[in-house]
Amino acid sequence: MTASAEIAPDELQDLRVEIDALDAEIIRLWQRRAEVSKRIGEIRMANGGTRLVLDRERAILEKYRSALGDDGIQVAMLVLRSGRGPL
Repeated sequence: MTASAEIAPDELQDLRVEIDALDAEIIRLWQRRAEVSKRIGEIRMANGGTRLVLDRERAILEKYRSALGDDGIQVAMLVLRSGRGPL
């Protein structure tokens, strides 16, 4: 094991606590995003619009792909689905 890879047990526990906090925040944000997205869809449809705006979804897919690489597309698809449901 190299010196840079050596981790003290306390540091490992601290990092796990941080991961748990990050996961909780990701879940909170995911749920809030889904709520906002669903509300946008309701408003759009109540005003005679379509359920989906494909240009908007494409822009979101590209944003995630640019930030996260190819895996970003999969993440974006899950995020989009959580707000609008399956197609």
